[in-house]
Amino acid sequence: MKILYIHQYFVTPNEPGGTRSYWISKELIKHGHEVTMITTTRNKNQQKVVNIDGIKVIYLLVPYNNKMSIIQRLIAFLKFMMLSSWYTLKLEKHDLAIVTSTPLTVGFPALIGKKLRRLPYVFEVRDLWPEVPVQMGGVKNKFLIKLLYWFEKKIYKNSEHVIALSPGMSDGVIAAGTPEKKVTTIPNMSKIKEFWPREKDHNLIKELGLDSNSFKVVYFGTMGLANAMDYIVDAAKYLKDEKKIEFVFLGGGALESNIKLICENEGLEFMNFYGKVPMERLSAIVNLCDVSLVTFSDLPILATNSPNKLFDTLSAGKTIIVNSPGWTKTMVEDNNCGFYVNPKNPKELANKIIELRDNPNICTTMGANSRILAETTFDKSILCKKFADTIDSLSL
Repeated sequence: MKILYIHQYFVTPNEPGGTRSYWISKELIKHGHEVTMITTTRNKNQQKVVNIDGIKVIYLLVPYNNKMSIIQRLIAFLKFMMLSSWYTLKLEKHDLAIVTSTPLTVGFPALIGKKLRRLPYVFEVRDLWPEVPVQMGGVKNKFLIKLLYWFEKKIYKNSEHVIALSPGMSDGVIAAGTPEKKVTTIPNMSKIKEFWPREKDHNLIKELGLDSNSFKVVYFGTMGLANAMDYIVDAAKYLKDEKKIEFVFLGGGALESNIKLICENEGLEFMNFYGKVPMERLSAIVNLCDVSLVTFSDLPILATNSPNKLFDTLSAGKTIIVNSPGWTKTMVEDNNCGFYVNPKNPKELANKIIELRDNPNICTTMGANSRILAETTFDKSILCKKFADTIDSLSL
C-alpha cells in the first residue's frame, strides 16, 4: 500500500525526541509498503522533500517548541492542521493514512482525506486529548470543551482502527464509544540496540563534570507542566546534606529555565542540566546513571501516559522510579524493575533515592530485570511488527 503518515513531531534517531514513527515507518517499508511522512521543521534551510532511509519526508515550516505560550502553540497546531490537510488533498492518491496525535487537530486532515478523497485512516492516540488539557486547566471554555469532545468521538468513529499507547488510553477511547474490537494497545517502544548496559565512559563523566563515585539519578525528556519538575526539586531539597548523590537532567521544555533558577537559588549544586542531546549521546549519559525518574503531575489522566523515557530506561538496564498510580506502577512492581513513590510526598522520593544509593545490589537486580523486560516484551522489533501486522490485517 501507499501510506500517508501524518505526524507533526516526526524525528529521526539523529535528532532529539521520540522516534516511534521513524521505526514504525521502517517496519511498514519492510512489509512492502511505501511511506510518505508529513511533518514540520523549524529550520528555514531544511529541504522541503527528502528521502530518509526509504521514507519520503515532506517538511512543513511550522515553528514549535515546548516553551511557547498556549496561544503560540495553538497557532502552530492550526497551521499544521491546515497545511497537512492541503497536502492530503494535493498529493497523489494513497491507500491509507496513519495519523498520530498529539495534538488532536491532526485528526482534521484525516477527516478531510476520508470525506473528500475516500482515504481510510488509522488514528494513533499518544495522549487522551482533549482530556489531558482539560484536566490540566489549559482549556476552560465550556463550549470549546464540548466541541473538542465531539471532535474526538468523530475522529474515532470515522477511523478504520485506533491504536492507543497504553491500556488506560485504550479504555478512554472505548469509553468515548469506540467498539473494543476496533482498538489495539501498542505502547511506546524500547530500543535495545540504541540503549544498552555497558561499561561507564569515565572520560564522559569527566567531560560532564560529574563525580565518578556518586550515585546518579537521571531525568530525561520534556520538562513541562505535566512532568512534576517541582516534585523532583522538592525531593532534592531533602537530599541537600547527603553525600555522593547527583542529578542529571537531559531535555528541555517550558519549565527548564525556571527549575534551573530554583536549583541555583536553593544551592542545589548537585543538580546538573545538559539540555537536549541526540540519541547516541543520550544513551551514553543514561548509561552513567543508576536510577531513572519517570514523573508526572498528580492528575488521573496523566496516569495513562506511555512515556518514551520509561522504555529507554528499560533498555538501558536501569532501576525506575515512577510516581503515577496507573499501569506504569503495576508494570515496574510486577516485574521487579522499579518502585512507585507517592506523587504528593516528595520526601518519599528522597528516601527511596537514599535507600538505593545505600543498597547498590537492588539497582543491579532491578536493572537486569528492566533489560529482560525490554528484550522480551517492549523492544521495537516486537512492537513495530505488531503495528505493521495490525495495518496489514485491515480490510480496505
